[in-house]
Amino acid sequence: MKVAYVISSDNSRTILRDMIVPQMEAEGHGADVLGMFFVFDNTYLLLKDTDLGERLQKLHDKTGMIILACDQCVFEREIQDKIIPGASIGCFPVLYGCLENAELDQVITL
Repeated sequence: MKVAYVISSDNSRTILRDMIVPQMEAEGHGADVLGMFFVFDNTYLLLKDTDLGERLQKLHDKTGMIILACDQCVFEREIQDKIIPGASIGCFPVLYGCLENAELDQVITL
């Protein structure tokens, strides 16, 4: 199964840090994660030199997983120059373009 995640809730950090990312690192998540779209304060999870940010960068490097940070969210927080290099900045049209031909099975909002 191929999935993409929209990372939007207050509990997303815990879900990513303690569940999804460790499963992906161990290659035992059970689904191919094609992309993650981070919105609101969850864009802070993509900061360079943070544990979760660096782990997401390694997963991006290993799998090619799309990491997208909401453009308005990062600009409002003034972190556009502080996110991991594997993260792109954009909005829903960019996400749609990235995933258009990916034969995606599910989009899951966390």
